[in-house]
Amino acid sequence: MAKEISGYVKLQAKGGQANPAPPIGPALGSKGVNVMECCKQFNARTQDKLGKIVPVLLTVYTDKSFDFVIKTAPAPIQLMEAAKIQKGSKESNRAKIGKVNWAQIEAIALDKMPDMNCFTKESAMKMVAGTARSMGLTIDGTAPWEN
Repeated sequence: MAKEISGYVKLQAKGGQANPAPPIGPALGSKGVNVMECCKQFNARTQDKLGKIVPVLLTVYTDKSFDFVIKTAPAPIQLMEAAKIQKGSKESNRAKIGKVNWAQIEAIALDKMPDMNCFTKESAMKMVAGTARSMGLTIDGTAPWEN
């Protein structure tokens, strides 16, 4: 028989470096989850993504057990790595701070496809390109669907 779901918790933590300190501890403690056990399991499953920010959807059941799904890194984080910048522009429409090309956008879109609400590679690339523009990045070249 299926367990009854008590609630969901969405978190973003660095891969392999989760600890029971805030913000993770209070978020999980309020749901009655064993925080240390959750951190151990998260760190074990994210050893390959060490130091990168990883979103997690944690499902908490009524018997205080839990299950979690690890998502792919957020698009802005991947874009900052691709453009080799520390943070986005304060005025993205005026101050452009970096460049990415369509090959990098395609790679990020293909990586993010399972977590995005789109069905084609083209629409995923458009979403990532919009995120890049809102961060103050310029996109080199022409879009592949315009050729």
